[in-house]
Amino acid sequence: MQGLGLDIPTGAPLSLTALVLSLGIGTVLSVILRWHFERYGSTLSNRSEFAQVFPLIVLTTVLIITVVKSSLALSLGLVGALSIVRFRTPIKEPEELAYLFIAIGIGLGLGADQHVPTVLAVGLILIVVALLRWSRRGREHTGLYLSVDWGGDGPPEGGEGPPSGRPLDRIADVVSRHAIGADLRRVDAREGGWELTWYLDLPGTDAIAALVDDLQHDFPGIGVTFVDQNQMPSV
Repeated sequence: MQGLGLDIPTGAPLSLTALVLSLGIGTVLSVILRWHFERYGSTLSNRSEFAQVFPLIVLTTVLIITVVKSSLALSLGLVGALSIVRFRTPIKEPEELAYLFIAIGIGLGLGADQHVPTVLAVGLILIVVALLRWSRRGREHTGLYLSVDWGGDGPPEGGEGPPSGRPLDRIADVVSRHAIGADLRRVDAREGGWELTWYLDLPGTDAIAALVDDLQHDFPGIGVTFVDQNQMPSV
């Protein structure tokens, strides 16, 4: 088309060296991000399985940004191409979404050849998250719903057990010994039995085991159920 005096832009040539360098750094950062999510994440889903997508997201984003930045036409075409992509699996936990944003951010930064700022920023973010998790470790409590179903009204055989009194008071005395806070939410009294529901603030899983042991010892035949209402998936 030189005879007509037309110059058709073909885009800036890609640097394979820069692309390989970005992919290499992205691989290292994605592995670190995967380890960090498995180590410090608190989601109930399978963290190791979910973290497997981080390298794929990082490296794919690096490739897309590296190619797109060399041509305006490619960047406009990318908008139309991505408009047909639909993600059918919802991300229900904000922490998972936050780590996905970090993975995308790594890809964007490396694809734009901002290697040093990207490495420094990601390192600082992960260190801050780890420090926050570590600082909360000694103060974490376990908030659970405790459901108790008991059909008896007296101490176990042999004279041992909780002091005499109303069943509700006796069970509440055992619960209060192990819980930091106990909020009685529901009481169902039926002929020959009780159904009680508390919301408990427990210092950890060891307190759960100790509470179950004491309830089963002091109230033979008691049924004990713990439910984490806040972490139940929404329908």
